[in-house]
Amino acid sequence: MKGRNKIYTPLLLSIACAVGLILGTRLNFDPSDELFSANPKKQKLNRLIDYIDYEYVDDVNTDSIVDVTVNKILENLDPHSVYIPKNEYARVTENMKGDFVGIGVSFYNIQDTIVVIKALEGGPSERIGIRGGDRILYANGQQLFNLDISEDSITTHLKGKANTKVTLKVLRKGIEDLLTFKIKRGKVPLKSVDASYMLTDNLGYIKIDRFSETTFKEFSKAIKDLKAKGAKEIALDLRDNPGGYLSEAINIADEFIKDDQLILFTKNKSGAIEETYAQRKGSFENGKVYVLINENSASASEVVAGALQDNDVGTIVGRRSYGKGLVQREMELGDGSAVRLTIARYYTPTGRSIQKPYENGNESYFNDYMRRYKNGEMNNVDSIEVNDSLRYITPGGKIVYGGGGIIPDIFVPKDTDSEKEKLTFLLRGGYMSRFVFSILEKNREYYNSISKEDFRKEIRITNEMMRDFDIYLSQMNIGVKATSESHKPLLKKYLKAEIAQQLFGTNAFERFLNEDDRIIQKVIELSNEK
Repeated sequence: MKGRNKIYTPLLLSIACAVGLILGTRLNFDPSDELFSANPKKQKLNRLIDYIDYEYVDDVNTDSIVDVTVNKILENLDPHSVYIPKNEYARVTENMKGDFVGIGVSFYNIQDTIVVIKALEGGPSERIGIRGGDRILYANGQQLFNLDISEDSITTHLKGKANTKVTLKVLRKGIEDLLTFKIKRGKVPLKSVDASYMLTDNLGYIKIDRFSETTFKEFSKAIKDLKAKGAKEIALDLRDNPGGYLSEAINIADEFIKDDQLILFTKNKSGAIEETYAQRKGSFENGKVYVLINENSASASEVVAGALQDNDVGTIVGRRSYGKGLVQREMELGDGSAVRLTIARYYTPTGRSIQKPYENGNESYFNDYMRRYKNGEMNNVDSIEVNDSLRYITPGGKIVYGGGGIIPDIFVPKDTDSEKEKLTFLLRGGYMSRFVFSILEKNREYYNSISKEDFRKEIRITNEMMRDFDIYLSQMNIGVKATSESHKPLLKKYLKAEIAQQLFGTNAFERFLNEDDRIIQKVIELSNEK
């Protein structure tokens, strides 16, 4: 690292790094700039579009031609340079923000009626008393039922500018007259910390879903609460986390890494290097941390895992991560669309790149999971392919490898039970959600009044419920039978977890799923060894 300029401001590295989700600094290019107007390649493309627009025998949507052209150009660069069309930009951007403005409900459109699944925690609807099962029939006198309109159209009636008011007329089971709620639209948190609770008397658990604008703020609150409950160790779960804002990942790594230690560095096309160091007293520098990763942990997740591993901080547990070490910058294209263009690579403190190869094209790149699976890597650490020329040694003498993902310190094999994989797909893919909603609707008053403690004790998933779920899957034309005898316990757990999520949120959901999780059990075992 000798000879590099030492930079202590993580904001300089606040650029995109997640698969398809990374947001960063924006560049606005004026189409009249001499750089572009004098470019013969650009003139050639413009002339071709004009010929098609004015001379081609049939009418052609040249906007779609431009979109195809841009996508084709980016496909030939790398797998993570992507085009965001104008009609998708707002949705993609909102996904990485820490909040949105609205009334704060998740809902289904059932028989052309808006039915609330849950009032979102911290949003206006929760504060004013909207509940799961409520039917929103009118908004400011506008009828919202029996209209045969899309969910996007419905959402426009519920969202709006901050502090604007909307009057809702709501039908609630058991109450004859419509209820009236006057709601002031406001910020609704989009939480990225899915769960935080104690695994044992000493070991706290935090699961981060993605790195959004508010992740570090959420993380800081979670770790403070866990320390107050006695946590001396933290299990930081980054499994299936695709990444996000790099600055948020850097701030979280800084909580565990001592001052003046390198967190990462980036190198651009010209070879210019920018380094980011830990710069403040972290809240958990003297505690023990376990970082949980798997084959879907990517980008900013790998920054955290790599920074801690290369600084000999904590223990990385799980399976080799995705292997995404390209940095994107978002650049607006002047018409509401944008491109996220790879502008640098990032490296862990020892100097290793964790970007896996992409020379064989995008299809091969994105099918890398199947290659790893067939090679046996998911079951046996000895099957992980490493390149000895990319061998590095940490200050503490630990051997680590570059060339594609973070290899954990402690390997835990994947459960390759195909039936379990199918059930997990049904759960994570949302297929259980509507079915569980129908269960709650049968006795909404009871479910809305039950406490978390009573829920854990009283709620039982019956054989009848499981049979009904199979019928539901058949009606949805999903070719999976979920009630095989050997997997009934797992199905019961998943259904109960989904009920808990709709009633109490993601923290309750994750607690149920984690009860016999292999990697978490391994972390608890490691914690108890001392």
